[in-house]
Amino acid sequence: MCGIAGFAGAGTQADLRAMADAIRHRGPDGEGFHVDAKGRVHLAHRRLAIIDIAGGEQPMWNEDESIAVVFNGEIYNHLELRAMLVARGHAFRSDHSDTEVLVHGYEEWGDELPSRLNGMFAFAVWDSRRGRLFLARDRFGKKPLYYCSQPGVFAFASELTALQRHPSVPTDIDRRSLQKLLAYGFVPAPRSLYRGIERLPGGCQLGVDVARPDVARVRRYWQFEIEPPASMPANPERVWGEELRALLSQAVRRRLMSDVPLGVFLSGGIDSSAVLAYASASLPRGQVHTYSIGFQEPTFDESGYARDVASKLGSTHHEEILGIERARELAPEVLGRLDEPFADPSLVPTYLLCRFARRDITVALGGDGGDELFAGYDPFKALNVARWYNAIVPSWMKGGIRRMADWLPVSDDNMSLDFRIKRGLRGASLAPALWNPAWLGPLEPHEVAELLGEPIAAEELYSEAIDAWQSARATHVVDRTLEFYTRFYLQDDILAKTDRASMMVSLEVRSPFLDQDVAEFARRIPHDYKYRNGETKWLLKSAMRGVLPDEVVDRRKKGFGIPAAKWLRDWSEADFARAGAVVRNPAWVAGRLAEHKAGRRDHRLALWCLLALGHHGEAWA
Repeated sequence: MCGIAGFAGAGTQADLRAMADAIRHRGPDGEGFHVDAKGRVHLAHRRLAIIDIAGGEQPMWNEDESIAVVFNGEIYNHLELRAMLVARGHAFRSDHSDTEVLVHGYEEWGDELPSRLNGMFAFAVWDSRRGRLFLARDRFGKKPLYYCSQPGVFAFASELTALQRHPSVPTDIDRRSLQKLLAYGFVPAPRSLYRGIERLPGGCQLGVDVARPDVARVRRYWQFEIEPPASMPANPERVWGEELRALLSQAVRRRLMSDVPLGVFLSGGIDSSAVLAYASASLPRGQVHTYSIGFQEPTFDESGYARDVASKLGSTHHEEILGIERARELAPEVLGRLDEPFADPSLVPTYLLCRFARRDITVALGGDGGDELFAGYDPFKALNVARWYNAIVPSWMKGGIRRMADWLPVSDDNMSLDFRIKRGLRGASLAPALWNPAWLGPLEPHEVAELLGEPIAAEELYSEAIDAWQSARATHVVDRTLEFYTRFYLQDDILAKTDRASMMVSLEVRSPFLDQDVAEFARRIPHDYKYRNGETKWLLKSAMRGVLPDEVVDRRKKGFGIPAAKWLRDWSEADFARAGAVVRNPAWVAGRLAEHKAGRRDHRLALWCLLALGHHGEAWA
């Protein structure tokens, strides 16, 4: 895993050095630079050495040094691609570097290269013969890639903080993006929080001629779309279960390749346990190391489940139980290190888990993607209720019902009943296209307008979710919800969180569920084999019986979170004063904090979002 940066056009070697230094944490094992002889292109690379430690230095070149690449990620089918390219006459210099496949792959296939890759990646190719930069990002957007294109310069980097070290890149906030951050809890791609800076969406590629750096041409090469098969097998549960087991086993084996120590993140839930089961099947008993953290608060602690699974599957298990006060002390530090704020409190335990595991290993396998591909989230259970609610309850009654729900006692427990009822009514009061972002987001449209003191229509605030809902080929509400989670929440929240938390401590995290073949399989499975009769992950659970103990398969999803509601009651008002200054409405922020501290309302998500914004806002002061 690495960090990349560079630019075409205006800029100096000192600018390039500053950009690379800003992502040193992504690649502590080495660095590499290239400045084109005519000064047209500058490339930088920070390396975390994982595969072919001796031969994987970057930028990496082809035989005649006309094509170079800087690359962040892993290509899991690089051995197969290398064999194809060697058969076509390409000469490789490295022993088994996956990076070199990109150089020769671009020579052979040009812009069609990304569609041939199975992996997680963000890379930039410099084609000196054509005077062209070519950038691409993996299908789901596991690896970040930001860029800025304007007259005289095109610049890119793995993180916003690195990109903004270039003197031509803007640093002022885009107000519409700020609105969307408060509504979604993250800034949806291709936007960023800053004016003039975009993130290349997952499944997209970009080409730019250095003679015209202000013209960046973006093309989508892949998108997750539900497309059930035209015909069904005679016994879908058995046939698809066998196929899913084979694909997950293959995906895990692909991700076990490493020249450095490797382990598995283990929560004790079905996703991470499945990853462990197939990793253990490929390696000698006891050789697989698993890692988990727990909390002293029982409703947030999963360490006992992880311990049981590790014992039954024979891994060498490591766990750390954290006191809430210690974890709370670390939260401001973690929030302050983000290159872009987002409102997911599980960033903190994710960071703590990564930091704990990094003492022993450099690569970890995790269960990200299982919930999105196989319908694992609680909102899937709310879809039928929301449809009934919208059909039966007249609009004039909905406000009154919500006000009655507000009188329910506030609980700090993980996914407490009052929290679920209030969030459920909040989403169900809106049109179906808005259910999912409203259920997840920190603030409602009218709250965003109040906080920022500027009008904003819900249709504009949630425009990305509405476009995805309306353009979906599938018409069933479960399929459309799956597409929302996979296109937006997975990319811009879950994967962004995992990437930032892990790279803060120079740890690579791999996700077998996001293997290309697993994703293509999930894409064509009908919705009633994912969510059936109120049961989430129906097919995955069916497939894992016999692979995992029944108690793991049947365990209710707990979620990986922190007691944010409780913490926020003891947080310093000064932290939120910074957020009030950023949004230019300190009275609104102070009012919500006072309600939360008094226990009259649960504003945990809104306040956490503002807290993250406030800590990030120190950079704008």
